[in-house]
Amino acid sequence: MSQASQESKELLFALAGNPNCGKTTLFNAITGARQHVGNYPGITVEKKEGRYSLNGRQIRLVDLPGTYSLTAYSLEELVARDFIVHERPEVVINIVDASNLDRNLYLTLQLLELGVTVVVALNMIDVAEGRGVRIHAEELSKRLGVPVVPTVARRGDGTESLLRAAVETAQSNPRLEPVHISYGPDVDPVLKEMEKIILDHGFLTGLYPARWTALKYLEEDEQVKTKGRQLDPKVSEVLEAMAAKLTEHIQKTLDSYPEAIIADHRYGFIAALLKDGVVEQRFKGNRLHLSDQIDRVLTNRFFGPIVMVAVLYAVYEFTFTCSALPVQWFETAFGALGQWAEKAIPEGPLRSLVVSGIIHGVGGVVGFIPLLFFMFLAIAFLEDTGYLARAAYMLDRVFRVFGLHGSSFMAFIISGGIAGGCAVPGVMATRTLRTSRERLATLLSAPFMNCGAKVPVLAMLIAAFFTENRAQMLFLLTLLAWVFALVLAKIIRLTILRGPSSPFLLELPPYRIPTFKGLMIHTWERIWQYLRKAGTVIVAISVLLWAMMTYPGLSASEKAALDAARQTILEGLSLEERVLVTSEREEALPPQVHEARERLRAIEKHEAATALRASFAGKMGTALEKITRWCGFDWRTNLALVGGFAAKEVIISTLGTAYSLGNVDTDETTSLSERLRHDPHWNPLVAFAAMLFIMLYSPCFVTVTCIVKESGSWKWGLFSMAFNTTVAFIVATVVYQSGLLLGLGS
Repeated sequence: MSQASQESKELLFALAGNPNCGKTTLFNAITGARQHVGNYPGITVEKKEGRYSLNGRQIRLVDLPGTYSLTAYSLEELVARDFIVHERPEVVINIVDASNLDRNLYLTLQLLELGVTVVVALNMIDVAEGRGVRIHAEELSKRLGVPVVPTVARRGDGTESLLRAAVETAQSNPRLEPVHISYGPDVDPVLKEMEKIILDHGFLTGLYPARWTALKYLEEDEQVKTKGRQLDPKVSEVLEAMAAKLTEHIQKTLDSYPEAIIADHRYGFIAALLKDGVVEQRFKGNRLHLSDQIDRVLTNRFFGPIVMVAVLYAVYEFTFTCSALPVQWFETAFGALGQWAEKAIPEGPLRSLVVSGIIHGVGGVVGFIPLLFFMFLAIAFLEDTGYLARAAYMLDRVFRVFGLHGSSFMAFIISGGIAGGCAVPGVMATRTLRTSRERLATLLSAPFMNCGAKVPVLAMLIAAFFTENRAQMLFLLTLLAWVFALVLAKIIRLTILRGPSSPFLLELPPYRIPTFKGLMIHTWERIWQYLRKAGTVIVAISVLLWAMMTYPGLSASEKAALDAARQTILEGLSLEERVLVTSEREEALPPQVHEARERLRAIEKHEAATALRASFAGKMGTALEKITRWCGFDWRTNLALVGGFAAKEVIISTLGTAYSLGNVDTDETTSLSERLRHDPHWNPLVAFAAMLFIMLYSPCFVTVTCIVKESGSWKWGLFSMAFNTTVAFIVATVVYQSGLLLGLGS
């Protein structure tokens, strides 16, 4: 390839590293807004890609899932390894946490054993120096045989030097030999013999170095073994037999396993690598780092939970205080847009579709974007500072009481444990749990959290009926979501998923000050997912429900009767008075004109309500009233809840459409909250029962599909729908009926 064509070629770089090493922060610092998020083909692991231009060279960066190892114990590890092996990036930029160098270099060593072209980013060098640790990057680079570049990702320090080193490494096209490590007198001879067999038969050599394949057989890597059986069953059988024989020998002589021996020797290699001039401890003694000092308070058995509740409450105060005015602006804007459409579009089905089906339907959903923005911003801040990991650590003891695992906390948080998450990635997060019982119990209970789709619905009802205590009410609902999720998880673990809980291990990352850019990127990613759903799924469902609420309409005889009633009112008026009745004039009207106009409006309101109740959706909602009347729900609420099975945001759009179709005042620009507040059927008791039902009933269709995919069976998806809806109905009924007995239903 010529020099010119080589320079015009786009370079593919992969970012690899442990969780909490600053990998994604570095990715955001480099790519900024020039990135997109998707999924790896056929699986639910998130894939982030971005682009960067350095001195005219185009670089495509792929942020691999965080992983501690290349031995595929989890789906994230499998994805990271497969991308490196199959996509063959020119350079793998390995981000290591300089303050935890020995642990982070374990992945670096595995990459070098795989024969990958590596550039090491020595990240968070400022944190290491703050702990009195000085790392000589040049010496470490010599010993590893690859470039080592100090960086501080959150400030963007060293990122250009890192990319320059990666480009130079890619252009020099080094042919690195895989690193060979001695694994001791028991393992090395077997490893050498297995390596010879692999080379002689060309066994998987097109994918992996021979020694690396032998190591995977000794480490019981199921993916590599499965590929080996498919390629050459006989060779694979021989290698498996040799691995089994070594395992038996090590168990007898050392009371251990080959994978443990291999890990010990890797850490021994790293310890030797860092001696004599690489890492310098500038002062010694029992120094407590700042993160540890803060943790003495924030993870304390007594003070920790108090601080956590205070932080949670502060999130809601911040969210509602900052979003109140922007939400009002959005409501006013959509109200004015609907009013304009009423006047611009001639009366008929098209105007009804645009105003009731789209503007009032979707507008109610989009109108809560300011609230979600501030909530997502607060959650991103807690994530990036490292506080959420502390919350998981504190809640492990609580989770174990309810038969769950400490790692279940992250699934709950992602699903909306501080409100505003999403159950889909929350369900996906359960794949980190080792036992199937804990995994199933977590993915079945995580959807009880108040996700980002439920929050706008709850906020709308709170704004209508609990105006003076908005933050307190959402805070209460969040606590109730936690209580219900944990109690129901305990019931599931005591009945259909019995078994002990497994031990919990969690790395607590150091506290960090988030960057403004990083917070904005994380917040925008979540807002964009919400907007994309509002612009596609919600529009489609809103239009469908509008059609169901519009047709078949009134019969010819009913329309004739209503027209006759209108004609009777107009017959008693003069021509001039009839003109005044149909005009937009509101002041100084003669009494008979005013009375006639009010009678005509009453007929129009009756016509709209009758047509809505006679529609396909109205009949369905009315039929459900026989059951839902125990919860205090009318037929319009039933329609919204049925739509919520598709997506919870649809509840707002359906209520907006239903109350818009029943509204005959063309100058009406009030929000949905105000319409519900003035509706005679609704009151604080009905609203509270409805909020509990919405919070607890069936997950949305996408979440149910994800539950099916993660559990491997449709029965768990159907169970989730039936179980959650039954629980929601019982709770809402008990609350509503108890409220009536206490005289709270007015």
